[in-house]
Amino acid sequence: MTITADIDEAKRAMRREATARRREIAAPDDADPLLIDNLLGSRAVPDGAPVSGFWPIGSEVDMVPVLRALAARGHAVALPVVVGRNRPLVFRTWREGDAMAEGPYGIREPLESAPEIAPQVLLVPLLAFDRAGYRLGYGGGFYDRSLAMLREDGPVTAIGAAWAAQEVPAVPHDQHDQPLDWMLTERECFRIAGGAS
Repeated sequence: MTITADIDEAKRAMRREATARRREIAAPDDADPLLIDNLLGSRAVPDGAPVSGFWPIGSEVDMVPVLRALAARGHAVALPVVVGRNRPLVFRTWREGDAMAEGPYGIREPLESAPEIAPQVLLVPLLAFDRAGYRLGYGGGFYDRSLAMLREDGPVTAIGAAWAAQEVPAVPHDQHDQPLDWMLTERECFRIAGGAS
């Protein structure tokens, strides 16, 4: 077995465990204000920077209230759109009340008529994370490709968003895995050592 195959198998095993663990997490009743306060109380999002969030699926942490708070502070807010397998995401503007469509994987997305933007900050969903800044996603590589593409054009801050209970000692990773710069949970928002400020 090659090193890459070993890493892929370790990721698959961790994905199964992390998915089951996340389903059992009981979101605190005050999760929305905790997440908002933790993010806005940090230096993770520069003033006026365009921000992409994500529409929650299943037991993911809900970033919609955070996106509302950022929009109220004057940030352009976007949501990701899947345009094809093995392709980077497209980011389209989103405002409260905008019409949405169901995209691949059952995720709500802005309509094709919504303008595209290049976010400077991405709130990134995940199944597990570690303190070194690595995240375990769902295995499609969409965020890794998107972050790599965006970072070619300039600095982009990646903020993982999850429940604190999703932290693990170490996430298996390879050269294609784009690291996070910050991590947001209901308990804290912390900068990853070496991450973008």
